[in-house]
Parts: sequence; structure tokens; C-alpha cells
Amino acid sequence: MTNWLPDLSEGHGPLYQRLADQIETAIASGALAVGDKLPPQRNLAFDIGVTIGTVGRAYTIVRQRGLVSGEVGRGTYVLDKPESRPPEQADPLTTSLAGTRPINAPAGKLRFDSTAAPDVGQGPVLEEIVGRITRDHPGEIASYTRNFPDHWFEAGTRWMSRNGFRPAAADIVPTLGAHAAIISVISAVTSPGDRIAFETLSYSPVSRAAGLVGRRSVLVEMDGEGMIPDDFERVCAQQHPKLVFLMPSAQNPTAGVMSLERRQALADIARTHGVWIVEDDLYGSMVNDGRPLIAEFTPERTFVVSGLSKSVAAGVRGGWVACPPNFANRIRVAHKMVTGGLPFLLAELCARLILTGAAEELRARATAEIGEREALARTLLAGQDFVSLPRLPFLWLKLPDPWLSGTFKQAALEAGVLVDDEDEFKAGRTERTFHRIRIGFSSADNRGDVVRGISSLRQLLDSGRLGYDSFA
Repeated sequence: MTNWLPDLSEGHGPLYQRLADQIETAIASGALAVGDKLPPQRNLAFDIGVTIGTVGRAYTIVRQRGLVSGEVGRGTYVLDKPESRPPEQADPLTTSLAGTRPINAPAGKLRFDSTAAPDVGQGPVLEEIVGRITRDHPGEIASYTRNFPDHWFEAGTRWMSRNGFRPAAADIVPTLGAHAAIISVISAVTSPGDRIAFETLSYSPVSRAAGLVGRRSVLVEMDGEGMIPDDFERVCAQQHPKLVFLMPSAQNPTAGVMSLERRQALADIARTHGVWIVEDDLYGSMVNDGRPLIAEFTPERTFVVSGLSKSVAAGVRGGWVACPPNFANRIRVAHKMVTGGLPFLLAELCARLILTGAAEELRARATAEIGEREALARTLLAGQDFVSLPRLPFLWLKLPDPWLSGTFKQAALEAGVLVDDEDEFKAGRTERTFHRIRIGFSSADNRGDVVRGISSLRQLLDSGRLGYDSFA
């Protein structure tokens, strides 16, 4: 039996969570070796001054993480080759903000680090609809939103329906954008300490926000299509995530699109292991992906998220969740707790945009403009190794030797262009290096700026070691 004792003055969260995290850290560091027997619960509770219930909850958590095995009459032993990683000991807010891009672009720089919808004349459309809302509903605008009219749900159903996916209005929850929708689902169906599975590269603000509310990220290997089913199966068996976040119809940042077979395989694995799925479909309708959504394979455990930010207008904060049956009220309550509530003006604006057909018209304009910009980028980067799709507002560029992702990002900044390096999209700590950057071209003011910005990046790429050394 080991003489190891934890120090519960370190860490975050309730005592049982701190104890579980310290056991995991000790196993990862070797302080608790394979085969070591953990102290009996009653003894450990006495030694560290907590209740036996606290120790019991902690032991249950580490057993669920696949780190130990417990046998009645024999005790609890460290298992061979645990796959878990030690928890971060940094302040959760610091960890969640690490690596994020600057909020305000430096003056005079071209911003190619955003994928918000381009300006295609949204202003006059929004002005006219907002004016009508203020005339029609002055009382609702002046107060809190207490009632959700039926047409808000109907709008969500219409916007999110595509291919064979047709969510019922009763299963729709309007939200303050797609990000708020995702965090609301995470808050509603997982608990602090639970693991959430992400592809190695993903929309990392979700993993950072999840960490801020006490969830733990676990990475799953990926290829050009996205998450690899065999590795997802391994992670489910060894680390027992409660939820997986996926973008099968246009992965951000890799622009990968999952095959039908892979969607089915991931759905089957999630069902077998009881894992909830958040399917981010923000880009799906933009790229005309005709494959079935993962939700069509496992509707009982998949939350589909979409919104208006990439194809209509990011500033209106329009988003929706299509929930499994009987989950809408739970997500709606969680969304209110997480965000403070849905403003009537924005929710009504988004619903009217959709139900009048204005959103569909703006999406058609936006995707047409994005298509023109993607064609320009494809021409300007001819001969380089990159992945792009005709209606997707970004591309994923492989950097030639000797460029490193972070070094190129700094060189691009010096050249007047903001881009995202690969670290911006890592959902957790990983030793994998991709030597890639994401170039988002939808937020440039016009096509001329697209040409200027990508031409500057091309000049850096062509400069080879001279450009690299200039900014090392």
C-alpha cells in the first residue's frame, strides 16, 4: 500500500473533485505507480480531514476515468497504462483565455482571422425590420422576455431543416448565437469534472468555455475527414466522455467533410457508450453538403446547432438548438441560466429575417460573395498546399519549410495581415504539429482587400528562408 497523501488546498472545485484530480495527477507523474493500492477510503478520509463520502465520490470518478479498478474486499488499484492526462493547475479563466486572438484588430491591419458573414447589404434590411418591431412591440422591447411566441420556434425549424433533417418546432430552442447554444447543451447534460471529446483541431472557444465551467477536454485523433472512429472508440472505452463535439459538414479549421460511413460509425459508437453529441452545422447549408446529418442516425442523443453568424449577420446573435425529444425545456432553462436570457428584439429580428425570406436572400448573396473570394484566393495561392470549399469563408493552408505556424502568424502581422495559427484551434494540449494556418477571407471589406491580403501572404510564402529569418 502506498504512503501517498493528497494536498486538497490545491486545485479547484469541490473537495471530491480536487481529490480525484490529484489522484490522476499522481498517477500521471508516477507518484502512484501501476499496481499501487490506494489507501482505504476510511483511512484516507481520516488522514486528510474529509468525510468518507467525499473520498468515495472521488474514487468513483477516477474509476470512471479508467484509472483504477476497485474490487470488494481487495481495495482500489492503479490500472496499467492509464490514458488520462493530468489536469491543468492554472486558474480556469487564464486557461480558457490562453491563445485567443486579440479582440480589437491593430489599426491598419487586414483581418483574415474571422469567418463572419461578409457585408452584402444587410444594413438596410435590418433597419427596416427593426423599425417594424419597435413599432409593433414597444412593451416587449422595454421589458424582459417572458413569453416565446410560436413563430420563433417555427423560424428555427425552417432555418435548420435540410436534406432529410426536419426538426419539430417543439424540439427547437432559440439562443444567443451558436456558441451560447453549445455551452447551454454542455451545461445541461454534463456535470463539472465530466470529459468532453474534441477532434485534435476544433472550434477551440468551446473547449475553453467548457473548461471555464469545470468540464475537461479529451482529444481524439483526426484525419482529412475529421474524427477517426477507431480512436473515438478507444477514448470512449478508456476515458468515458459524456459528450462529443463534431462539425461533420465543414470542419473548422480543416474544411474537411465527413463521409456517410464515418458519420454512421461515430453515431454508432456514441450510442454504444452513451455519449451525447453536439453537431455544429453552421457551415453545412453554406457548402451544400448533401450527406445526412449525424442526427439522422442517432436522433435520441444528438443536439444540432446552427445560426446566422456565418451566412447572414454575426451581429444579430441568431442561433438555435434542435434537441432530442423532451430535452428542449431543459436546454432553454440552461440557456437562460448561462446567458441571462434571450432579448426580445434580437429573437424577433432573427425570426422575421427567416420567415420573411430575407435571411435566405442574404445567405444567397453572402455565399455568392464568399464563392468569388474563394476563387480569388485559390488563384492567388496556386501551387500551394491548401484545402478549401467554394462557399466556405476560410481555407486551411500548409506552410512550406521552414515556416512554423506561430512564426508565420507573426510575420503576417508585420506584413499587415491577421491570420490564425494552428494553436488557435487546438482543443487541448497536444504534441501534434500541423504547420498550417487558417485564412478567413469573409470579413475583409471588399474583394480588393482580399487580393491585397492574400498577395501579401503569398509573398511571404515565396520568400522562403529570407522571409522566415526576417521575423524569427
